[in-house]
Amino acid sequence: MEMTMTTDEHESRTARSYKLILLFAMASMTMMFAGLTSAFVVSKSRADWLKDFQLPTAFYYSTLAIIGCSVTFHLAKKAIQKNNQNATTKFLFATLALGILFIILQFVGFGQIVKNGYYFTGSGSSITTTFLYVVTVVHMIHLAGGVISLLIVIYNHFKQKYNSTQTLGIELGAMYWHFLDILWVYLFLFLYFFK
Repeated sequence: MEMTMTTDEHESRTARSYKLILLFAMASMTMMFAGLTSAFVVSKSRADWLKDFQLPTAFYYSTLAIIGCSVTFHLAKKAIQKNNQNATTKFLFATLALGILFIILQFVGFGQIVKNGYYFTGSGSSITTTFLYVVTVVHMIHLAGGVISLLIVIYNHFKQKYNSTQTLGIELGAMYWHFLDILWVYLFLFLYFFK
């Protein structure tokens, strides 16, 4: 006897599958950053480790910007669940603006590090700044994926693909941005306390 699925059951199963795939991807990214931060801790015993290195002030502001991204993306998800298209649009664009601000502040932070005489490669570099560079650049690559996914969500929103019963794209985007937020806060606190 062949069982047929209803449209709702099919959509529910599809949503669970996409969320599970995203969770696996986020778990693998978490493992990669755990490896990088473990190597960072192990390297602290080296003689060329900087003892007086200070994180650039731009990194503090960028942390606030990415936390803001999570808040605005969450508000966009809540707005679409209430079929409030205008509020969803505003919150999605606010998320994009804050994401771009985060990226700009990261580059400003790198500029502050170089201006203070700390280089990421070459004879003027140290293991401290090289690790900082690697960890931050790898996070920025993941953030680029987040910006691309956000642009796709915004595009689909303007194509009227989301409403109170169709929120999967926004939910997946929000999950990934919350992950990026948590990951950066972890990295920031890690670098702040273990530098």
